[in-house]
Amino acid sequence: MELEQYGQIKTQVWRLLRIDLNHYKSEQMRRRLDSWLIRSAGLNWESYFQRLKGDSKELGKFRDYLTINVSEFFRDSERWQTLKNLVLPDLHREAQPERSGRGLRIWSAGCSTGQEPYSLAILLDEISPFGNHTILASDLDRGALQKAMARGPFTGDDLRSVSEERRNKYFELGGPPFFVKEKTGRLIRFREQNMLSDLFEQNFDLIVCRNVIIYFTTEAKTELYKHFQAALRPGGILFLGGTEVI
Repeated sequence: MELEQYGQIKTQVWRLLRIDLNHYKSEQMRRRLDSWLIRSAGLNWESYFQRLKGDSKELGKFRDYLTINVSEFFRDSERWQTLKNLVLPDLHREAQPERSGRGLRIWSAGCSTGQEPYSLAILLDEISPFGNHTILASDLDRGALQKAMARGPFTGDDLRSVSEERRNKYFELGGPPFFVKEKTGRLIRFREQNMLSDLFEQNFDLIVCRNVIIYFTTEAKTELYKHFQAALRPGGILFLGGTEVI
């Protein structure tokens, strides 16, 4: 895809979906767009965008494809151990004196199909089962959010880092496919959100945003970090993926 054509596509995507592709790394996004056009049997981008204007279902599929989703429960288990053994207990101890028993306020930013916020809910139940904790789980992908809110279905691969003990305690019996138990998700509030344009809520103890911003440009990352900082309470923690560096 030539740069001139990519510029025209970015304009159309903004008009149709209000997604600003300028925030994404150009080379990666251009490859994804080329792949999508072939997969969708589009002759060219002009005809495909004409199709989108009259086909809301196809428009939704295109929107979901542009928001990249790769997730599993307790992905990168060593980092989840750090959360369980160090980060969450410290935040919980800090919160108690000033909050009179109120729980932690956590945001799973870019939650995809829900594996991350449900993993957080499991950890909170293990650390402080009766705490009044809350988890905001947000994503731009409506299809992913629908699956997350339905608590599944999830595959065996999604649960490959989930122990048998946790599987029996936090998931419905049977499977695959697997569904999270209703009580496991009682802490979670799901929300459709564009992190690059929508306003953030405030006063979070912990923001978990893993393997999302690696697709953004340096300029977009810088602005996003500023907004994350403003959304955290003093002493709050931003928890990123293992390959992401501020």
